[in-house]
Amino acid sequence: MPFLVNYIAMDKNIFKILAIETSCDETAVALIECEKENDAFEIKVLSNTVASQIDLHKKWGGVYPELASRAHLEAMLPVLEEALLSIGGLKDLNKKIDAIAVTVGPGLIGSLLMGVETAQILSSHFDLPVIPVNHLEGHIYASFANDAKLKIKNEKLKISKDGIFPILALVVSGGHTSLIVMKNHLEYETVGQTIDDAAGEAFDKVARIMDLGYPGGPAIEQIAKNGNENAYRLPLSMLDRKNLDFSFSGLKTAVLYLTKNPKTQETLTYDKADLAASFQKTVCEILTKKTTSAIKEFSPKTVILGGGVSANQYLRDYFVSEISQSPKTEGLRPTILVPPRELSTDNAVGIAIAGAVKFLNNKRMTWDKLEAKDQIPIDCSTNIN
Repeated sequence: MPFLVNYIAMDKNIFKILAIETSCDETAVALIECEKENDAFEIKVLSNTVASQIDLHKKWGGVYPELASRAHLEAMLPVLEEALLSIGGLKDLNKKIDAIAVTVGPGLIGSLLMGVETAQILSSHFDLPVIPVNHLEGHIYASFANDAKLKIKNEKLKISKDGIFPILALVVSGGHTSLIVMKNHLEYETVGQTIDDAAGEAFDKVARIMDLGYPGGPAIEQIAKNGNENAYRLPLSMLDRKNLDFSFSGLKTAVLYLTKNPKTQETLTYDKADLAASFQKTVCEILTKKTTSAIKEFSPKTVILGGGVSANQYLRDYFVSEISQSPKTEGLRPTILVPPRELSTDNAVGIAIAGAVKFLNNKRMTWDKLEAKDQIPIDCSTNIN
């Protein structure tokens, strides 16, 4: 489908964006090329390099912030060099790329600083503009990267009735569970979010309760394949509320009480595969039903499922199937976009695509204005200049 964008006048037909993502425990660098031809842009992913820290954090059962920062420091240069191989490395970088996009938040402040300071050094040394990107923007725009290329059609400030807006995005990760409405590019309104645990956080905590290891999402998904998803009845939190917010702490507690007596702390007998499958189904049902309610309220033309939890194949299948067939969406039937699985988890490709849209809309700055913040609502991202 066309990816509509309003862009500024440009002197050149081809531009390249280098992107850096270090919001948590992945050191990621990507390079994309955007080519303008008449009224269209084609985005090609030239590199997508990610250094994971999963093995480092496994023994802690979660991300240890100080270790994550140090690991970013060690991995940054090798990852950067690998990502730039296709254009001959760092030498004369200012002659090869046009801007550097970087995640400025939200995330772990120590991790964010590693990426932001790298972008500042490159920007200062090579005299290149920097583009601040919200981590959630990266998850949203990664959904357009089908087959590692993306055609952008310019509509000259006018979105046709056959366009993609409004967009409703469900971003589900270890730190976020948010429903976001976009009426245009770079215009965000959060209409629902978790009031306690994020869905990905709940997966990690439940996996820890069941002694399944870290990261919890893949561990639960794997064992759930052999389980009965209807074996345990778990609470569908917040579905009785009229708002679009989420809650997963009660669901996590319900799982805990099925595995351990709350008074005596005695371990109870339960089937791990069945409980994992039941938990997974319940989370997916909550996410999907809330999204369906939002579709009914906002009538989006496009629905996006993004974030690390969207790598879960059960969620991908359940989400697409239920929304496509729900009586509540009959007559609305939005187009559903889900990123490739390798772009669901933290990566710099989504940051690069969001950066390209910002570059085209003149949302860039000099290195000395760049700042990392552990908390930046996506609703404020348009104000980052």
